[in-house]
Amino acid sequence: MNQHIPDTVDNAAATPEKHQPFEALGLKPDEYEAIKQLLGRRPTSGELAMYSVMWSEHCSYKSSKVHLRQFGQKVSDEMREHLMVGMGENAGVVDIGEGWAVTFKIESHNHPSYIEPFQGAATGVGGIVRDIISMGARPVAVMDALRFGAVDHADTARVLPGVVSGISFYGNCLGLPNIGGETWFDPIYQANPLVNALAVGVLRHEDLHLANARGVDNKVVLFGARTGGDGIGGASILASDTFSEGGPTKRPAVQVGDPFAEKVLIECCLELYREGLVEGIQDLGAAGISCATSELASNGDGGMAVDLDAVLLRDPSLTAEEILMSESQERMMAIVEPAKLEAFLAVTAKWDVETSVLGEVTDTGRLVIHWRGEKIVDVDPTTVAVDGPVYHRPMIRPAWLDALQADTAAALPRPADDDALRAQALQVLGGPNLADASWITNQYDYYVMGNTALAMPDDAGMIRVDEQSGLGVALATDANGRYCQLDPYRGAQLALAEAYRNVAATGASPRAVSDCLNFGSPENPEVMWQFAQAVEGLADACLELGIPVTGGNVSFYNQTGDVPIHPTPVVAVMGVIDDVARRIPSGWQDEGENLYLLGTTALELDGSAWAGVVHGHLGGTPPRVDLPAEKNLGGLLAAAADEGLVTSAHDLSDGGLVATLAEGVLRFGVGARVWLAELCERDGVDIATALFSESTARVLVSVAREDDVKFRGLCEGRGVPVLRIGVTDAEVDGLELQDRFSLTHAELRHAHRATLPAHFGAVVGG
Repeated sequence: MNQHIPDTVDNAAATPEKHQPFEALGLKPDEYEAIKQLLGRRPTSGELAMYSVMWSEHCSYKSSKVHLRQFGQKVSDEMREHLMVGMGENAGVVDIGEGWAVTFKIESHNHPSYIEPFQGAATGVGGIVRDIISMGARPVAVMDALRFGAVDHADTARVLPGVVSGISFYGNCLGLPNIGGETWFDPIYQANPLVNALAVGVLRHEDLHLANARGVDNKVVLFGARTGGDGIGGASILASDTFSEGGPTKRPAVQVGDPFAEKVLIECCLELYREGLVEGIQDLGAAGISCATSELASNGDGGMAVDLDAVLLRDPSLTAEEILMSESQERMMAIVEPAKLEAFLAVTAKWDVETSVLGEVTDTGRLVIHWRGEKIVDVDPTTVAVDGPVYHRPMIRPAWLDALQADTAAALPRPADDDALRAQALQVLGGPNLADASWITNQYDYYVMGNTALAMPDDAGMIRVDEQSGLGVALATDANGRYCQLDPYRGAQLALAEAYRNVAATGASPRAVSDCLNFGSPENPEVMWQFAQAVEGLADACLELGIPVTGGNVSFYNQTGDVPIHPTPVVAVMGVIDDVARRIPSGWQDEGENLYLLGTTALELDGSAWAGVVHGHLGGTPPRVDLPAEKNLGGLLAAAADEGLVTSAHDLSDGGLVATLAEGVLRFGVGARVWLAELCERDGVDIATALFSESTARVLVSVAREDDVKFRGLCEGRGVPVLRIGVTDAEVDGLELQDRFSLTHAELRHAHRATLPAHFGAVVGG
């Protein structure tokens, strides 16, 4: 039996001189002094634990919130039209019509996934899924956006297989399809991989639930897995200063996930919602009970009384502080009316979900927690969960940026002869960031549940929401750290534009955004400048496109020593399609169709895959962003899908036109003949630029010949530049670039598909 003596509120008041290890818990001296001012005494050990995790960067957004407010300030009536729940809740909720709503969110689990790749990634999936459950929704799909170090580095071989296994294990066991995402390799992420997990759920409007504790005397109920010692202090570690050796508080005990327990918890929650037994609900993720109690109380009537002795433990030796900070997985906290408590407990018993009543809602305005008969916490919950520190960090435009931007790719030698063009095309297609990712995606189940309409390698994942009407949603995630290193404002906008375009390419209409903003230390003024620029760029672009940011995550301190990662804002876009039967795949399936390039091409090779793979170069300024053109293009694609005029659509982004053509050929194995002389003449570019430029607002589509005139008329009526550049041809073995070179199916497959298996083993599933 643990004989740990509680540090009580009375004892704290009587022993102001007691030394407390606040710095080891991640608090700065001025923050510790602020806590003492708030309380009028030193904090108890339990209170110190709560403030340390809730005032961490990960939980409080203390360095980012002054910038994130733009997402709520730069909002138009168009953006509000479909928004049911915005930022501030566990996840945003968007009306998609027919009484249906969708909730989705993307968050990071970066640092734990470096320390323990399998569990770090697995619990990242579990945590984001519980955010979706807590809104009253049934989770229907997951996605992931991954960044690793150099593809040939030994530590990448340690981290990547573990991360992928963790994601596939947890998602597959939950029975949730993994419908998309992205994988990038760059040495800048070598000791700091990014593991960003997205989940999406569906609900009827009337099933919406929020995280608040209202109703005096309503019961506070903890249910799900028992509380253990895993993940203690994890929230502060998620925003820790460094991975420096010898810093025990910087090396968390990574949470251990149990997807089968979470699957039962999902079904239990959904039944509780159907029966109307829950007044408010909160998942237990970062900061555990500290977060759930303080956030529920601060969002409700302002008071809560809790007895920690009622918490069911896996480890009876846990101290009160450890119980408060534990991040054990698969736990939820609900607010339940006393009259409904018996029915609530009957449902959790039916699902064999352990449940304990911890306390009740009060009108005191205080969060009071007892342990072993002693009061160990007595705080105003808003000071813990809402009114934490707010920092206006110094910002400086990097001194090195001018030289980097002046070093443009325009000075790099571009191939003019056909043999060099051909060789560089294969080189780009085989680069790790363009190579086929089926080594990864074949480990995921993307058809489970039977509602997947599109998945990898299509431009976006798509899920059917309503079986009768065919109503569905499409989702895509995108980011480009190379672009953001060159210009974080434009780079963030390019990430949004690409995700927007990927969703539009499926025939869906983009409707909402979630983001995961991955940056270095906010204490570095250059990093803070990058962050501020990226947020401003994203907020401005969302306003122009008319789609709101519904929520997301900030992940700071992503760096190795003093070297930060490239700024990497991952942007997820969700779109709506009236009938998934009208979806557009990314590759053509029939011969004899015309290939049209929508949009125009310019000399935009800075930060491109060609510059990086062929020349090892990063410099210049990223491609121009044309948001009105992106919006116009999206409208055209939605109209073309409605009228059934387009048989495939694939956006042009990383790798440019040559990558899009190769992927179109490989998608269903139908060859293509392409000619680019007219494109080069119209846009004033050379052949290498035509192939490798990453100019935006461009999509390659295939159109059946009988729809040719109607499609061209649609483009002309909407003012979208359109040019016929080829035909699909089953007689062509692969891709034939007329008067230039040919690439056979075998050559394309080898270049595109051999890269990851060569580094990580045989392709899973063949």
